[in-house]
Amino acid sequence: MSREAIFEASVSYFLEPIAPLLDDDSVTEVMVNGFDNVYVERYGRLEHTDARFPSEDALFSAILNVAQWVGREINEEHPVLDARLPNGFRVHALIPPSARTGIYLTIRKFSRETLTLDDLIQFGSLSEETREFLELCVLLRKNILISGGTGTGKTVLLGALSRAIPEEERIVVIEDTSELRLIQKHCLYLEARHADRLGRGGLNVRQLFVNSLRMRPDRIIVGEVRSGEALDLIQSMISGHAGSLSTIHANTARDALIRLETLSLMSDVEIPVYVARTQVASAIDLVVQIARFTEDGSRKITRITEARGLDENNQYLTCDLYVSRLRGKTREGRLIAKLEPTGEQPSFAAEPHEQGIGDRIRLSESLWSIRR
Repeated sequence: MSREAIFEASVSYFLEPIAPLLDDDSVTEVMVNGFDNVYVERYGRLEHTDARFPSEDALFSAILNVAQWVGREINEEHPVLDARLPNGFRVHALIPPSARTGIYLTIRKFSRETLTLDDLIQFGSLSEETREFLELCVLLRKNILISGGTGTGKTVLLGALSRAIPEEERIVVIEDTSELRLIQKHCLYLEARHADRLGRGGLNVRQLFVNSLRMRPDRIIVGEVRSGEALDLIQSMISGHAGSLSTIHANTARDALIRLETLSLMSDVEIPVYVARTQVASAIDLVVQIARFTEDGSRKITRITEARGLDENNQYLTCDLYVSRLRGKTREGRLIAKLEPTGEQPSFAAEPHEQGIGDRIRLSESLWSIRR
């Protein structure tokens, strides 16, 4: 029996109390708030379940088992565990005393089938017109930042959007915990690695990013920007690696740019604030804002915004190209929203024709018309 098979069998045994939830395709997240208090997210909504572990020791044993097989520790000195199950599900655990009311275990599930933009259209997350617009932006090698809160579907949208990258390009994917699986054949997947108890063997996202630049990438995809690697990312965008895709936690396009600027200042390179802001303004072309609506659990793109540099006061200039407008609810209580063009054209409106892909324009023609 292979080591991987042993790991899978061992994990299945220890996580048996929540196995039906992990096997349920309608469940996207399992949240254990103590051994006898388990919630799930199903169709975007939180539900309490009857599942429970026999005791806190049983729950802790399950977490120790996962930590052992991934070569990490969780104890009083290291109370947090980030790991991945054999099936790719992402695991986060936190133990007392940092976890006040017991051991907390969160398992983020991922669809066995990679969702496409067509799937997201069926779910009501975007429209046919915005799908075409975003695909053209990918082909034009625009740097795109997907912004949203936790659980809004940023990674799913990133994976779906990556399908527009031409097959012949060499793509490097960098993640803290590996989630993305692209359809292109020429993809390299880099995953961060935690150091051992002696501080050896660790590789963070920033170190992986620096190494990726030596691997002759055509495109670099960073699963999520969350620290000092932001500086390396924006510098690569403005120095020959256009067409990058990434996600960030923020509630608006402007907030996303400000957060990216703040994260770039967290690197070990001392740069003035105005330099960081100027580089962010030069690097990012589009911010795609996505949100989850608690009313019905749906996830929708709410805005597609172009970043247009800085104004005379050194503040970010943005221009909404598409805005989602709510139109009421269905009889089943589902929100009806339409992602509509604002009437503004992107500053790069002429580029599809200049680059010979104007024949791909069918539904989003008003945004690409050349200004007279």
